[in-house]
Amino acid sequence: MSSQDRVEKAGAGIEADVVRLNERISSNSADQADYEIRLLEALLFAAVEPIDVETLRERMPEDCDVGALLARLQRDYAGRGMNLVRVANRWRFQTAPDLEHHLVDVREAPRKLSRAALETLAIIAYHQPVTRAEIEDVRGVAASKGTLDVLMELGWVRMRGRRRSPGRPVTFGTTEDFLAHFNLETISDLPGREDLKGAGLLDPRLPKDFEMPTPMMPDTLTDSEDPLEDEDEQEFFEDFLDDNENETELD
Repeated sequence: MSSQDRVEKAGAGIEADVVRLNERISSNSADQADYEIRLLEALLFAAVEPIDVETLRERMPEDCDVGALLARLQRDYAGRGMNLVRVANRWRFQTAPDLEHHLVDVREAPRKLSRAALETLAIIAYHQPVTRAEIEDVRGVAASKGTLDVLMELGWVRMRGRRRSPGRPVTFGTTEDFLAHFNLETISDLPGREDLKGAGLLDPRLPKDFEMPTPMMPDTLTDSEDPLEDEDEQEFFEDFLDDNENETELD
C-alpha cells in the first residue's frame, strides 16, 4: 500500500469516527460530550509519553467512545500548532511538522549517529529478527564494538532472543521507542523500494531480481528464536567489549 493510499484510508477512518461521534452527541447531553472531550484532551496533554487506547479507556467514563473522541480531537488539532498523532499504536500531542524549525533553539539537539550505526539500524528495522553475523553479512564488513551498544543505549534496538542455530546467537529487533522517534505508526510504514528509489536512496541500476524485505516487528518470538536467559544481557556486553574496534562510531 502506497503512502497516499494509507493517508486516504486513515482520513476515511477519521471521518467515519467523527460521524459516529456526532450521532452520539445528538442523542446524549452536549455537556457530557464536552466533558469527555476535555477530559481526554487533559489526559493526553498531561501524559509524559505516548499513551495507548487501553489506558485511556481505563481513565475515561465507562460508556464513552474513546476511538471516536480521539478521531474528533485529531481533526480539531489538524491545522493547529500542536497535532494529535498516533505512533506505535499510542497517542500523543506533538509540534506541527511545518513549525519544527522555529523551535530549533529550544529543543535538545539530536545525537548524530555514524554511517555504520545508521546502516546497522536500517538492517535491523527491515530484517528483524536478525543476528550480528547476519548484519555483518548484509553490510559486508565486521561490526565494531560500539554500534549495537549505541543503538540499544538510545532505546531503538533490543535483544529479542537466541537463534535456534549453532552457537545460539542473539537476535535483535527495534522497539516502540524507535517507532515513536521516527513518527511511525507501525514498522510497515517504513519506506518501500519505490519510495527509497524516488528519494534517490537506491541505485537506479539495481538488478531486476532485487527484492527488499517486508518490515515486520513481531512482539513475540518467532519459530526460529528461543527466549533469552537472565544472564544473557550481561554476557553480551562483556563479550562485545572484548572485540576489536573496526569503525568510528559517532561523528
